[in-house]
Amino acid sequence: MNGMLISGAGIVAETLIEQGCDTLFGYPGGQVIDLFDALYEKREKIRFVLTAHEQGAAHAADGYARATGKVGTVIATSGPGATNLITGLATACLDSVPLVAITGNVPCSLIGRDSFQEVDIVGVSMPVTKHNFIVKDVNELADTLREAFRIAKSGRPGPVLVDIPKDVQTACCEFEPESAPAAPEPVRQASDHRLQKAAEMIAAAERPYIYFGGGVISGNASAEVLALAEKIDAPLGCSLMGLSAVPSDHPRFLGMQGMHGHYAASAAEDEADLVIALGARFSDRATGKKERFSRHFSIIHIDIDGAELNKNIHAKLTIRGELRDAVSRLTAITKQKRHPAWRKRIEALREEETRRTQESHDVLMQKLGSTADTPRLTHFEIIDAVSAAVPQDAVIVTDVGQHQMWTAQRYPLHTPRTFLTSGGLGTMGYGLGAAVGAFIATGRRTVLFTGDGSFGMNLTELAAAVSEHANITVIIMNNGVLGMVRQWQTLFFDRRYAGTTLNRQTDFVKVAEGFGAKAARAASPAELAAALAEAGKQDGPFVIDCVTDCNELVLPMLPPGGSIDEIITAIK
Repeated sequence: MNGMLISGAGIVAETLIEQGCDTLFGYPGGQVIDLFDALYEKREKIRFVLTAHEQGAAHAADGYARATGKVGTVIATSGPGATNLITGLATACLDSVPLVAITGNVPCSLIGRDSFQEVDIVGVSMPVTKHNFIVKDVNELADTLREAFRIAKSGRPGPVLVDIPKDVQTACCEFEPESAPAAPEPVRQASDHRLQKAAEMIAAAERPYIYFGGGVISGNASAEVLALAEKIDAPLGCSLMGLSAVPSDHPRFLGMQGMHGHYAASAAEDEADLVIALGARFSDRATGKKERFSRHFSIIHIDIDGAELNKNIHAKLTIRGELRDAVSRLTAITKQKRHPAWRKRIEALREEETRRTQESHDVLMQKLGSTADTPRLTHFEIIDAVSAAVPQDAVIVTDVGQHQMWTAQRYPLHTPRTFLTSGGLGTMGYGLGAAVGAFIATGRRTVLFTGDGSFGMNLTELAAAVSEHANITVIIMNNGVLGMVRQWQTLFFDRRYAGTTLNRQTDFVKVAEGFGAKAARAASPAELAAALAEAGKQDGPFVIDCVTDCNELVLPMLPPGGSIDEIITAIK
């Protein structure tokens, strides 16, 4: 192959193989037909997965990347094909997911002439990608693709787009293969001086608390974070994106904190005198009222991305560096600490959370019992039944809404990269495409928790799930409303339910069966257990439409812009 004259389309196929791409998600079209022809020749080395829509393809590549840590790859044609990727690229960008998106475009001579299916996808995608390229010279194509993979997986990961006009795909040049995939850029290491300062702050603290985010997962630093917690005798809490980094049942882990986080996690952080933030960005959902957030504690913030340091919350000490290395070195120079009074307080907060959770559940059951005219399931019953029925290493995916928060609060997670959700952008319709990508990446049972609103957005990806024999159990928490927005209307808009009551007649069981999937409806624990047992026997997707109540709320809840002082744990 060395020095052989081949087409640009052939170069794309060869370079993808060279970069370790074994699976490509996407949808064909006129301006990428040459690329697809070249990929056909390499079909023994690259698996192509045809989705129902380009947005679904982007989410599938995202799910593949989150579940493996590898770069996900997606391809789309010009114009609407390319623009349909934007939501998926933005989702990946805000959650730091490594993707390479390849788009076709009209020939260079037609660019800027409003040609058929022409769009400036480089300009359109610039705000939602880590970097992007348009390749107008076939001689630069291979190196541009290599650079795209390098950028996507270097430092803080993210999506990169490469736009390739049709005449570049058909032009020929010599291709010189590389012997190995492009290596990530060298990672900046934390300074010894700042780590020493952090050790001194930890030594002086009596109530340390470790708050971590998705950077712990992308940085493969779970073991290091747990080791630090043991060394300094600190409890752990996380952002939504940090879930699965440590086992849910670890004795030091208090769960997710923030707007819909666990009471004990949010309260423990508020009572700490030192918060050590690792690979987290202090988003508004995690902090609430910023001027109130860190009133009681100092912050040490460690992150690979210097742009995140002091961006949302001011830290007393910031440390830029690769997380796994920084935490490991910090642990090594930190003295062993024990905080018996702090541990006792943490246990008291756990007990208080248990009491508040039971109170909230009792109020809910009383309310449902007085209003129910048909059988229905609660989110507790659904999540507990699913977790008992599926393997412990199943990949858990969610869409966005109430079901997402209930799953984040309650589902037991044991292994990193087994919880996939759209945290930053909050993309309804993310889940099914991501579940397809996760299953293809891992081959393991995958569970999608979704709502009737979210599922309705991209349910066409059932076609891909069926075609790929994807072992995905879809759990629809069907309450007939757009639950999270309705919850805000209940609490803050005097129950004026504008636009959130769906009044749809969609029969998700029939819809699923129309796509070729198996399905069942469940309105009681016995029906759900039977449906889950049947789903476990299937080679392919199984949809369970769970009947739930629209009055069930995600609690606890910090009011928008509120603080732990204003936390809502029950609605009378």
